[in-house]
Amino acid sequence: MSESNGARVAIVTGAARGIGAATAIRLAQDGFAVAVLDLDEGSAKGTVEAIEAAGGRGLAVGADVSDAEQVQAAVDRIAAELGPPVVLVNNAGVLRDNMLFKMSDSDWDIVMNVHLRGAFLMTRAAQKHMIDAKWGRIINLSSTSALGNRGQANYSTAKAGLQGFTKTLAIELGKFGVTANAIAPGFIQTEMTKATAERVGIPFDDFIKGAASQIPVARVGQPEDIAHLASFFASEGAGFISGQVVYAAGGPKA
Repeated sequence: MSESNGARVAIVTGAARGIGAATAIRLAQDGFAVAVLDLDEGSAKGTVEAIEAAGGRGLAVGADVSDAEQVQAAVDRIAAELGPPVVLVNNAGVLRDNMLFKMSDSDWDIVMNVHLRGAFLMTRAAQKHMIDAKWGRIINLSSTSALGNRGQANYSTAKAGLQGFTKTLAIELGKFGVTANAIAPGFIQTEMTKATAERVGIPFDDFIKGAASQIPVARVGQPEDIAHLASFFASEGAGFISGQVVYAAGGPKA
């Protein structure tokens, strides 16, 4: 066990960029040693460098969250190199947007596998460390798309599914000192939303302006907005909050 500095260990999936990277950096600022997990270990190194530059401790880990063997190997490696993980942020996600009649089998399967199977496999692998520690925090990334979104039958289904998963985890794991909550972001300015703008053929600046005009706080979200909420859910003070879905969308959603 190389938990030399006694820091609690967090895992953030899909942490090479966007919301995942911002959350990993924030948790490191909070004092966690952070495993930065992404499909490609090399792409996770930039986030680790940002963590280390700020005086934190990070580890880049490559794994396909939808592959059970890769997930178990990754969690075992994290436990050995950083220490037993007690915070898990299931953030890894992909888009395969299309209208239902044009949506392929693989468009459906890839989105389900990364979001739902990935969160299941990661949580199943990590939970035993939380139960051993009698303390844990599971944070799942849902989306306002869970309420329905044109062209996203796959994504909205997966993001709604994560809410049910979260509530069941809260019920099963609560007695072990483990909470589970979901964050449902609205429009966040990331590479993913940039790709959406490109797909619909609208310049990203115009896309952002259009989105902001529909949001009560009159701006789009930044990855850091979500990282702040993840930081709270991971904190000592959030121990009586579990099974909740918080829409972080600059206005009322439910």
